[in-house]
Amino acid sequence: MPPSSPSEGRSSGRLVDDLGRRRFLFVTGKGGVGKTTFSAALAAALAREGKRVLVALPNTKERLSAILGSKPIGDEIVPVAEGVWAVNISPEKALTEYGEMVLKVRSVAHAVFDNRYTKTFFRAVPGLYEWAMLGKAWFHTTELGPDGRPRFDVVLLDAPATGHGLDMMRVPKVILDVVPPGVLRRDAEEAWAMFRDPARSGIVVVTLPEEMPTQETIELVEAIKKDLTLPVLRLVVNAVLPQLFSPEERERLSRESGLLSIDAPERTNGTPESALVAGARRAVREKVQAESLERIEKEIDLPRILLPHLFDEASTVEGTRVLSKLL
Repeated sequence: MPPSSPSEGRSSGRLVDDLGRRRFLFVTGKGGVGKTTFSAALAAALAREGKRVLVALPNTKERLSAILGSKPIGDEIVPVAEGVWAVNISPEKALTEYGEMVLKVRSVAHAVFDNRYTKTFFRAVPGLYEWAMLGKAWFHTTELGPDGRPRFDVVLLDAPATGHGLDMMRVPKVILDVVPPGVLRRDAEEAWAMFRDPARSGIVVVTLPEEMPTQETIELVEAIKKDLTLPVLRLVVNAVLPQLFSPEERERLSRESGLLSIDAPERTNGTPESALVAGARRAVREKVQAESLERIEKEIDLPRILLPHLFDEASTVEGTRVLSKLL
């Protein structure tokens, strides 16, 4: 029975203890499944445990500031909550910063990386911008503060959606395959070694209990494990509805075609039958959800956590607070 509060399967210990031991976490999944919402909640939960967390966004139309109630997040690292910082990584700026570290002279780096001709060339190099963003996020795991401690305990990358996310994760491996020895290869080797080490890094996959997200998630997890051989730590099933109907009731209501027709809500508006229409639609959603959860259980061998559907608080500061406490 799907819970109204989070539950876990095939796992032991608290989620924040398990994930908080890692230095770098990827959060990925199909677009629209709540990756950013989960990233915000996880960052807040880890911060509550005393961790200093950086949430890195890869040049995205960011929603994190609205979810956390902070000012808009740009390409500079800014505090967004107690113990949480964030940055929306610009690939061009990240590439320039990388050039400064390699060339050691700021003016020379800007002369090279801010030139419109070299920018055109860089944009044409496959995977270079992806590495600039991923490499910057990884670099922040190596930074030390004035006290000699890591500047951030956990770097959390709110990775791109499925296909693009896979491409970004694959970039360090591609660099190792094709780039000769040098600074770029050295950094890619260090990053790839971390990403493959389940004690230091791992991937959290977020999905919804719906047909298309479930299918895409099954394919995503298989690709990560087989093609990239990277550690997948958890599966998060987001927005799980509390169960109102028994399996028998769901079957019966989902067969009532008259209640499910496109004109049924308008036709029954203001009548007692409108409750049956609403119930039939909810029963169909519950049926799809139950089938999706059953398939996830059968085909994805991962510890998982089910998070409840937030009706009025989804993607809000209060909703983030609710989810972070549940985590």
